[in-house]
Amino acid sequence: MNREPHLELLRLLATRLERLSADSHWARRASGLRGNIVKVLEEADNGMTISTARLDLLTNSAFDILRRAAQDIPDLEELLKRLR
Repeated sequence: MNREPHLELLRLLATRLERLSADSHWARRASGLRGNIVKVLEEADNGMTISTARLDLLTNSAFDILRRAAQDIPDLEELLKRLR
């Protein structure tokens, strides 16, 4: 099975997790998860076999944290309405 698309997605997710604001409630979790993703990517780059279950778990966890962090972003339109 070709795991390269999974690995490319994890690379993208690691970059997105890194960009979460330090003020975000989710930043600390994102940092830990990003560390795990980087470890798996290094293992894959060194030719180690990574299980699909592990790749799926990391991918799903990354999307979950990013989704939750996005929900914490205030709605600017709503804030502007309140100020008027």
